[in-house]
This record gives sequence, C-alpha cells and structure tokens, in this order.
Amino acid sequence: MAGGLVALLDDIAALAKLAAASIDDVGLAAGRATSKAAGVVIDDTAVTPRYVDGFTPDRELPVIKKIAIGSLRNKLLFITPAALLLSQFAPWALTPLLMIGGSYLCYEGAEKVWEKFGGGHHAEDETPVVLESAEQEKLMTAGAIRTDFILSSEIMVISLNEVAHEPFLMRTAILIVVAIAMTLLVYGVVALIVKMDDVGLHLAKAGTGAKATIGRGMVAGMPKVLAALSTIGVVAMLWVGGHIVLKGTDDLGWHTLYGWVHHLEEVAHDLGGALLGWLANTAASAVFGLLWGAVIVAVMTLVHKARSGEPAHH
Repeated sequence: MAGGLVALLDDIAALAKLAAASIDDVGLAAGRATSKAAGVVIDDTAVTPRYVDGFTPDRELPVIKKIAIGSLRNKLLFITPAALLLSQFAPWALTPLLMIGGSYLCYEGAEKVWEKFGGGHHAEDETPVVLESAEQEKLMTAGAIRTDFILSSEIMVISLNEVAHEPFLMRTAILIVVAIAMTLLVYGVVALIVKMDDVGLHLAKAGTGAKATIGRGMVAGMPKVLAALSTIGVVAMLWVGGHIVLKGTDDLGWHTLYGWVHHLEEVAHDLGGALLGWLANTAASAVFGLLWGAVIVAVMTLVHKARSGEPAHH
C-alpha cells in the first residue's frame, strides 16, 4: 500500500512538473508572439484614448471597461477561433492575410503622415463636445470596439504566425494567453493615460510643495505624452506594416525587395553590430511602409473622387 501511494505521489509530481513546463512554454511562446505585434499594440494604445474625449470624468473608466470587455470578447469568441481554423485547414492563407493587414497598417500610417504634413484632417480629430446621453455613450463605445476589432485581428494573426508550427492545443493556449494579456496591457495603460491628468489635477489642488509641483507637471505634460505616443504609434505602424509586407513577398517567392533590406541589414551589422543591423532593417521597413502606404492612400483617394465626383478629404 505504501509503495503504491509513493508511486502515485511520484506520478502526480511528474504530472505537475509537466504541467508547469507546459505553462512556461506557453508563457514564453506568448511573449515571443506578442513582441512581433508590438507596433499594433502601441497603435491600439495610442488610438483608444480619443474615444473617451468628451465624456465626463466619472464615465471615462466605465467606458474604457466596456471597450476592453468588447475587445476581449472579439478576440476570444471571433478572432481566435477563426484564426485557429484557418491555420489548421488553410495555413497557406496566413501570409496573404498578414500582407493585407500589413498593407492596412501602412495605409493608416501614411494617412496619418499626410494629415500631419499635408493639411488633411478627419472630422473625428476636431474638438469633441461633452457627451452625456446613454445613447451617445453606446454609439461611441460601439465605434471604439469596431476599430479595436481591426487592430485586435492584426495582433492575433501576427501572434499566430509566430507559433504556427506549434500543435493545435498549444496554439490555442498561446492565443488565449495573448488575447487576455494584450487586452489587460492595452486598456490598463489607456486607463492610466486617461486618468493621469485627473491625478495631476488632484495633486496640484490638494498637495503642497513638491506634490503640487508634480501635479502641475503631470497636467502640463499629458498633452505632450499623448502627442509622443501618437507619433510612436505611427512609426510603429509603418515599421511593422512594411516589414510584414516585405517578409510576405519573400515568403511568396519574390525575394528582390526583402533581399535588398536583408543585404542592408548585413552591411550595417558588419559595420556596427547587431543593434545597428536591426535599426537598418527597421528603418528600411518603415520607409517601405510609408511608400507603400502612400500608394494605397493615393489609390483610395482616386477611388473616392471617382465615386463622389468631388475632391477627397482625409
């Protein structure tokens, strides 16, 4: 009896070690997968705060919570199952889908550059009015969740592409971890950003000396932080989108474009090491992303003109 109990305990311990190793493997793979989606994550974090502009302070966090729940629901109930089925039964479609998504990122990045330097604008960028009704809140939340669906799809497909070689159950576990972790990360940071000026204002009014100084600095600095985050998001979109498209052309058999970038990376690596090589690849991908995005912006503008019969406005 004692020997049987010891054997049972040994089996339990072995299973526990196996489970712990599997959890570690899932965590490491999820971390590797999400690192490739960093550009989209930054963009998602940069875009979301504008959807709570105009709400009273007491409604900002509840609205962010609603958007976060909608984002997680999209990832777990729609995007992840579709991506897993695709990877299982039509893995050949992942590269073209990634390239379409990468092209969308290039388009968004190039459009934002055009808005910045070309005088274009979106109506949504204008000064918001205070939103009070439940219906207005519902409409704004729904719009934010729709936008998040596109960005979440990119995050999940990019992540899936990094672990496509894993067994189906491992892929499923990894994507679930990615979905939950990315939602908590993005909307946790968004909540901190949105409420940072309120915290600063509280410190400035209630505090004295150093606290008041810090509070005033937080209030004054938040617009700059948001502007910097927006710029980083644009650069990240162009870099990630450009790299996805370049790598996709190489995977599909057209090696010229990515071959040039890879050669530039090797030259930079020989001159200054791994960091300089990475920077060269990143810069080349971002430049390509900007050029490819500009082509798509031009095409979309022409299509809009043809349909409307009048000049298109960004």
